[in-house]
Amino acid sequence: MKRLTLLITTLILGMLIVACGATEEPTPTPMPEPDPIAEPTPEPVEEEVAPTIVEIAVEDGRFTTLVAAVQAAGLVDTLNSDGPFTVFAPTDDAFAALPDGTIESLLEDPEGALTQILLYHVVGAAVPAADVVSLDSATTVQGEEISIEVVDGSVILNGEVEVIITDIEASNGIIHVIDAVLLPPSLTAEELPSIAEIAASDENFSTLVAALDAAGLVDVLAGEGEFTVFAPTNDAFAALPDGTVEALLEDPEGDLTQILLYHVVDGVAMAEAVVELDSVITIQGEAISIEIVDGSVILNGEVEVIITDIEASNGVIHVIDGVLLPPAMMPEAEDLQTIAEIAAADENFSTLVAALEAAGLVEVFAGEGEFTVFAPTNDAFNALPEGAIPALLEDPEGDLTNILLYHVVEGAVLAETVVTLDAATTLLGEDVTITVTEDGRVLLNDSVEVIITDIIASNGVIHVIDAVLLP
Repeated sequence: MKRLTLLITTLILGMLIVACGATEEPTPTPMPEPDPIAEPTPEPVEEEVAPTIVEIAVEDGRFTTLVAAVQAAGLVDTLNSDGPFTVFAPTDDAFAALPDGTIESLLEDPEGALTQILLYHVVGAAVPAADVVSLDSATTVQGEEISIEVVDGSVILNGEVEVIITDIEASNGIIHVIDAVLLPPSLTAEELPSIAEIAASDENFSTLVAALDAAGLVDVLAGEGEFTVFAPTNDAFAALPDGTVEALLEDPEGDLTQILLYHVVDGVAMAEAVVELDSVITIQGEAISIEIVDGSVILNGEVEVIITDIEASNGVIHVIDGVLLPPAMMPEAEDLQTIAEIAAADENFSTLVAALEAAGLVEVFAGEGEFTVFAPTNDAFNALPEGAIPALLEDPEGDLTNILLYHVVEGAVLAETVVTLDAATTLLGEDVTITVTEDGRVLLNDSVEVIITDIIASNGVIHVIDAVLLP
């Protein structure tokens, strides 16, 4: 029985195994792919921005005075702007080295000199030290230049200020640190005296100053404005005909004012500019002609410029050796007397006139032509040996005519030309020698002095002499 039970159990198990073998094999379920791990988003990195020139100066404890000055002058926004700029930055020690009270004075008027000084430390470009050393100068935002030189390896500005630290980079430029405050040349230039002050301080212009005083023109030439003055010396006034200066001073509002204004040009004309001109218009309204003769500047054909470029706060002075007369005041040729008429009208020449009449030469010197006559006075004739004059008048066609012709040169030779000559050939055909002494006297034939010059006639010029010239 036990065997039967075991057999049945075995059969059942076998059937179960067959049944199971006939079942389809299940499809395996794929494993899900794991989700990719997301990369973390990086936090944005802020780029470090360089501070501005002002920010650097504020953060650095060595520039407190500079910062205060920039703030007072209202230049913070300018030096915080894009630029680029190069700033030569003075330290506090540099400002402290200024004369006592200077900083306080500047801060009281920040829109004046302080602004000019600060802008004079700024160049409108980024100039690193490597470029600075290759320059002779740099133009500042203020408008004036800073000179640059390298001395023993150091960079020196304006001959005395040293660059002690270079190339501090800012977002809007470069800072170079300096050991002193730079001052614009226009602020450090010595104040020049005015034209009137220069004339008043020079004894050579005492007549000019008296004339300006009389005409009420001192304030004009002592005040603002820019003028060029052609200034006659005392000798120039003294060379005018006797009594002329006195007559002018008696009527200062008349001819004197016109003459003085005729010596003044509006604006500054330095000598280098004057020599390029043919003429200039004066404040008086008429022109002065200009020409170069043998290297000298000659005005109106006869007045020489003897000293140039005396600079004043309100212009420039050129010194001249004669007084300029406005053309409107010059007599027309037809209004002038002839040489013969001038001599006849002056009692100092009565002997000369008698001699000319005796020699039949009056008509020569009363007619056309141009002559220069060295005219002896009566005193000059009287100095001849006793009886000489009557003897000459008795034989007018002999020695008298020769002597008279020996006093005449063809052409009108003014005094300014006479003094440049060694000799002049007379109508007689013989020369008169000319010497200018150390004290300025003009001597003919070494002994006869010219005592009055440039008496203008319609047909020439007369120079008065103190003795008779003998061939």
